[in-house]
Amino acid sequence: MAKITTKAKHRDLKRGEYLYQAGDDEDSIYIVHKGQVRVFHLSENGKEQLIRVLNPGEFTGEWTLFSSDTYHEHFGEATRNSAICVISRDDLSELLKEYPEISIKIMQAMSERLSQSEKQTASVAIESVTNRIIYYLEDLTSGEVEDDVKIKLPMAQKDIASYLGTTPETLSRRFKDLEKRGLIVQLPKNTVRIPSVEELLFATE
Repeated sequence: MAKITTKAKHRDLKRGEYLYQAGDDEDSIYIVHKGQVRVFHLSENGKEQLIRVLNPGEFTGEWTLFSSDTYHEHFGEATRNSAICVISRDDLSELLKEYPEISIKIMQAMSERLSQSEKQTASVAIESVTNRIIYYLEDLTSGEVEDDVKIKLPMAQKDIASYLGTTPETLSRRFKDLEKRGLIVQLPKNTVRIPSVEELLFATE
């Protein structure tokens, strides 16, 4: 950690500022120290698709370690005031040679992201919007099956809509429908209470 600190550069981002944009040529890894960054893709017609949301301790840009292509394909935008640690590929490569266990952690993270991306793609392709929402909420419970589970939504509903491949208006209607059916309760501060995870899963179409 001490060696990483000596090699890391610090960047402060205000809400709405970009960490990077598609087409930028950078060979660094970015670690979120404070705040939150959303990574998204813009299609040719301008439609936005959320890829992931990075919270403190999470990182992006790791693909530059294993590829000669250093051009970004996506956008990284701060959703709140954020502090970012930036480490160049050369500096990180030196650390990986000295501490191989870091490589294993990075590979594990990349594997998990690939798996999540495949699940997301399959869900958008074959599941209804209601099912996508139900599976997303169930995933946030971390496998809990007890009754009366409270979960904190990790991002704004407009970002959840983008992540699930729908519109904010449709997401809002589906949330209200699930609430009318007694399957969820929307609470303040972006919190949702699920009276019964099992009943919520049985409600899939």
